[in-house]
Amino acid sequence: MNPPVDDAHRVRTGKPGGVRIHSMSGWAIDNAPLNPYHPHLLNSPPMQSSSRSLALVALFAAMMAVFGLIPKIDLPLGVPITLQTLGVMLAGCLLGPKRGMQAILLFLCAVAIGLPLLSGGRGGMGVFFAPSSGYLIGFPFGALVTGYWMTILPSATPRRAAASAFMASALGGLLTVHAFGVVGLVLMANLTWTQALYGTLVFVPGDLIKCALCAMIVHTVARGMPDWRFGGRTV
Repeated sequence: MNPPVDDAHRVRTGKPGGVRIHSMSGWAIDNAPLNPYHPHLLNSPPMQSSSRSLALVALFAAMMAVFGLIPKIDLPLGVPITLQTLGVMLAGCLLGPKRGMQAILLFLCAVAIGLPLLSGGRGGMGVFFAPSSGYLIGFPFGALVTGYWMTILPSATPRRAAASAFMASALGGLLTVHAFGVVGLVLMANLTWTQALYGTLVFVPGDLIKCALCAMIVHTVARGMPDWRFGGRTV
């Protein structure tokens, strides 16, 4: 009798509808059911294929649009408080620097052509010339930096992955995005550097909460899919 084996040892054959299972003991079974959502298979070399990458990029761009449905909180500074920064953090942590940045750029391209995907139903080229334009331009770079740090920080256990996600999100989704935001306030809102720096501090407490939410989501993913490659790491 053939022993049970894990989905990680199953590889597709040329037979229609069938797979061949390779176990540690060398047994092989044809036409056994394959679980396509097993973590080992989701993070196997086919995961690097362009079609799978495109799907993930599109998925996280759509997630950014969903976060835009959450009502914004307007401030006198001209920059609203939104949930979309959380999407930047998640894209970097879960997709890595390259695909995370691509997902945010795809989202911003959709905004640029006029789709009302930003919080409050905003869209079009005009949003890139508003006081909040610096933050928008900083979104893809925030995902890039978040993903970069997530690749080098430890994520061997769910707790470590969550701690790394919080730190990476703070460096990318908070610090990097706010750096671009300050420049945008100086250029578009005619504020001094001191005024812009003090103005952006208003968003820090809320963004720290988003970092914590991102860490909680990463912790959940790490527990449910222990082989997920956080930050898009290859090993």
